[in-house]
Amino acid sequence: MHFILSVVMFFSNIKPAETLPLLVQKGKASFYAKKFSGRRTAYGERVRAEALEGAHRTLPLNTLVEVTNLSNQHTVVIRINDRGPFAKGRVVDLTYAAAKALGMISQGVANVSLRVVGKGQPIMFVADSLAIR
Repeated sequence: MHFILSVVMFFSNIKPAETLPLLVQKGKASFYAKKFSGRRTAYGERVRAEALEGAHRTLPLNTLVEVTNLSNQHTVVIRINDRGPFAKGRVVDLTYAAAKALGMISQGVANVSLRVVGKGQPIMFVADSLAIR
């Protein structure tokens, strides 16, 4: 009985993990123009074309978001490290690598869905097999 009481007391002291918004959003995605490479993001990092990152107006910085191109079902996970996009009708701005993984380079914009999947560290575009699911 003493053991059970100790276990219950131990687990009652555990605080729940920080919760992230369970966002599912649809809209248009675009990607950063070359002139933005090297500029500082809202997170204080430099924009890197080869990183799987992006900008969102309201999600917390460092949030991991699954982005799906609705026309071809290509999916990539990016880390939000900037604010934007500021173009009307856009829900996310992507790096070149993320846009390439989604197959949207030639179009410039794509209809996408966004889903929060966690918090994370920088993600680099190493190979198509790692970036596209």
